[in-house]
Amino acid sequence: MTWHRTFWKSEPTNRDSQACFSKINSHLHLHHRLPRSFQSASASPFLQMAKSDESCSVQLIDGDGGFNADGIESFIKDVKLGECGLSYAVVSIMGPQSSGKSTLLNNLFGTNFREMDAFKGRSQTTKGIWLARCAGIEPCTLVMDLEGTDGRERGEDDTAFEKQSALFALAVSDIVLINMWCHDIGREQAANKPLLKTVFQVMMRLFSPRKTTLMFVIRDKTRTPLENLEPVLREDVQKIWDSVPKPSAHKDTPLSEFFNVEVVALSSYEEKEEQFKEQVANLRQRFFHSIAPGGLAGDRRGVVPASGFSFSAQQIWKVIKENKDLDLPAHKVMVATVRCEEIGNEKFTWFASNEDWLSLEEEVQSGPVQGFGKKLSSIIDTCLSEYDAEATFFDEGVRSAKRAQLEEKLLQLVQSAFQSLLGHIRSGTFEKFKDAFDKALNEGEGFSSAASNCAQTYMAIFDKECAGAIIEQANWDTSRIRDKLRRDIDAHIATIRADKLSELSTQLEKKLKDALSGPVEALLDGANNETWPAIRKLLQRETESAISGLSKGLVGYDMDEKTEEKMLTHLKDYARGVVESKTREEAGRVLIRMKDRFTTLFSHDAESMPRVWTGKEDIRAITKTARSASLKLLSVMAALRLDDDDSGEIDNTLSSSLLNIPNSSNTKDRSIMATDPLASSSWEKVSQSQTLLSPVQCKSIWRQFKTETEYTVSQAIAAQEASKRNNNWLPPPWAIVAMVILGFNEFMTLLRNPLYLGVIFVLYLLAKALWVQLDVSGQFSNGLLPGLLSLSSTFVPTVMNLLKKLAEEGQQGPQRNATTEPHSHPTMTTKSIRNNSSNDLTSTASSGVTGIETGGGEKSSRSKEE
Repeated sequence: MTWHRTFWKSEPTNRDSQACFSKINSHLHLHHRLPRSFQSASASPFLQMAKSDESCSVQLIDGDGGFNADGIESFIKDVKLGECGLSYAVVSIMGPQSSGKSTLLNNLFGTNFREMDAFKGRSQTTKGIWLARCAGIEPCTLVMDLEGTDGRERGEDDTAFEKQSALFALAVSDIVLINMWCHDIGREQAANKPLLKTVFQVMMRLFSPRKTTLMFVIRDKTRTPLENLEPVLREDVQKIWDSVPKPSAHKDTPLSEFFNVEVVALSSYEEKEEQFKEQVANLRQRFFHSIAPGGLAGDRRGVVPASGFSFSAQQIWKVIKENKDLDLPAHKVMVATVRCEEIGNEKFTWFASNEDWLSLEEEVQSGPVQGFGKKLSSIIDTCLSEYDAEATFFDEGVRSAKRAQLEEKLLQLVQSAFQSLLGHIRSGTFEKFKDAFDKALNEGEGFSSAASNCAQTYMAIFDKECAGAIIEQANWDTSRIRDKLRRDIDAHIATIRADKLSELSTQLEKKLKDALSGPVEALLDGANNETWPAIRKLLQRETESAISGLSKGLVGYDMDEKTEEKMLTHLKDYARGVVESKTREEAGRVLIRMKDRFTTLFSHDAESMPRVWTGKEDIRAITKTARSASLKLLSVMAALRLDDDDSGEIDNTLSSSLLNIPNSSNTKDRSIMATDPLASSSWEKVSQSQTLLSPVQCKSIWRQFKTETEYTVSQAIAAQEASKRNNNWLPPPWAIVAMVILGFNEFMTLLRNPLYLGVIFVLYLLAKALWVQLDVSGQFSNGLLPGLLSLSSTFVPTVMNLLKKLAEEGQQGPQRNATTEPHSHPTMTTKSIRNNSSNDLTSTASSGVTGIETGGGEKSSRSKEE
């Protein structure tokens, strides 16, 4: 037989594939340009081969069953298969015609098998068996594309080749992909059950056991989970295996000895292309290192070396062709199968275009349809009755099977509308429930009774509406939708309950915070021995009040005891947390609080009046008292005492360490022998979680406190000394004695001349008036130098003003004497005049000082303004 070689290729997509074409044409001395589309079988011999950069394909077996020995030899040389030894794998695919097998292989392995052009109609694309090398997969992997089963071109009388090719694929391949539509799962013919049954039986008799992986590839996966589809497939395969007769050598051999069954699912290539490609890319990863232990082709029993693959495949095909057990089924059954399927397809088409069904389908998209189940059941019953009338004379078994398939297809078609209707009923019922429930709560009905009554009412409404949607021919269970509605209702009730309880808890927590924060801050601010007992009493009182309010609020919510106890415990913990948080916040400002308390006690007396340091105050005692009070504040804030009170121990430790000053004689010995009780990071008998200020921190705060308050004490001491100096203006006693002794002669002179006494008295009055007018003591209270400067600026104006007043009083004197009664006693008049003069002099001096101060102030003000 003379072989003629031509090449085919699907539409080239890149320059690399075109280069491959040129290379192949040159190799075969073909000088004409090949068309881009595949040449028909009538226009070219069956031996056809094409390849791209990494993959090329060859027709291994033609449509008539002829084995292409020369083509396979050339193919093996081109892909260098002989160099692989045992490191290669063979993958094949089988399934119904036009089910997308070639498309799957091209996307999965990078091959270039011809794909069906859907725009030109559904017809046979692949004839015979084609072989190609996978692109980019290690180890070297060969893939076989088998002619589709159940093809129109071969017709009902020629299915032997389908079984032969399937048996060949199982015998040669390590991995067999069974391509099937998702909606065909559970069917007899579409799922390849008879084909697998025959193949299992013949394979056990013809070949030694060789473990093969059967991978069922479910195409156009629907919403049915893979977890529900996989058990059905595995059960069907196991049933086929159990039903076939076995030779005595393999009578008890399990299916797992011959086959590994895998199931994968892929989305629709046309409707979900991106998702399909992503899933295919994930599946492709499983074929890398497939011959490794545990891989898809891990069982390598009876593997043929790569150099003998061509001869081995040719011999296997020869044995298969000579096998007599692969005869066609009975013609009668085949005719019944084809004709009943045609009738079923016609009735399915009629139903799909039925106006009543289309009207129902359109209505159900927008909302519930009254009498949906009854109307749809009538249409389905009419369709099935017409099928029975036309198929009544065909084989009963085939007729019944095809009727069941038609009914299943019809129910699959209407199932989405049925589910949509149930969805509308569920959502509508749920919305009505929510409105009724909210209304009942707003009208004051108890939460539990409102939830129970509304739930029962609207679940009954849902059941009633579902009964009108049931289709007689379908045994569909609505419990899943009903359970979902019940879960939605329960979830809504739980959400409302949680919101109500959260609102109640929030109100009580806010009330607790308001009732505790302010009083706790005030109690800590006035720290004393009763602070923590008062805080504990306050916390207990407010907590009990809040718990009582929460317990009353929880009535009517049907809460279990554990949840209620949990909420009460949370409220207790929250109240305690408010106190702890506030205490920690105040402890962070303890130094400021201590300085404020010290300043208040040090600068104010017992009646809260500001102190004036006159020199009589005991600053040391006042300082000690103020510091003791500040230290008390520090001891109160050193630790939390909400459970027990150990304030005495902390107070004593701080007092003995920070207030008691050791004697200077034994300071050194005590510093060496005694241990500092504050040189620790924790208090004795106080847990770390209850410690606010550690002993080391207290010591550091106290040191900083003393440093920052020493200035206030020093200022008080300075003011007291200044006051003493200002009030002690007399000379020392020894100076007075010296003046008396040294001034004896002058004293005697005054006694002998009384006129000197008058002059001295007048000078005294003038000096006193000047003293008062100049406010000498006040001027020197600010210091010696400021006093001298102030007196030097005001002395001359004050003297001039005083003399002017005296002159005015002297002029007014005779006038007053003239108005005096003539019979008055001269002595009394003189005395009165003298007294008046003295008083006028004093008041004049006072007025002068006031005037001078006022003038000086105005002058100073004007100077500042200028």
